[in-house]
Amino acid sequence: MTIDKLKQYVALLGGWLSAVLLFLGTINIKFEWFTVSSIDAFVVVLGASVPFIIAGYGVWKNTYLVRKKAKAQENVLKRNGLK
Repeated sequence: MTIDKLKQYVALLGGWLSAVLLFLGTINIKFEWFTVSSIDAFVVVLGASVPFIIAGYGVWKNTYLVRKKAKAQENVLKRNGLK
């Protein structure tokens, strides 16, 4: 899955929340905290966190200090003179 696809899913979620807001408005159910502004803010935060999470996952997978498998791989690299 690419970052572009994840952004599309975030936009889809924002659209779905907007549709829920409109539906609740038609049946006269209103929440003060559930507005177009709060939906937009949520979508912006979620959209900004997607690249951060992907970068964090990449660092986690490629850091030799964290995982046992990565530590073993680092030792192999050192033995073969590649690090």
